[in-house]
Amino acid sequence: MGLGDKISNEAEHLGGKAKEAAGNATDNDQLKAEGQADQVKADAKKVGEDVKDTFKD
Repeated sequence: MGLGDKISNEAEHLGGKAKEAAGNATDNDQLKAEGQADQVKADAKKVGEDVKDTFKD
């Protein structure tokens, strides 16, 4: 996994956390769900990159 990918995935994860927190603060269930979905996508990308890295080695 390249450094750029790691940074991008972490940014997406943190953005998702921020959306979720904003959804909680404003009692907006849709925004909260979007934030959670963004976090799941970022985590899935990280797992995929980790698997690729494993097979490269």
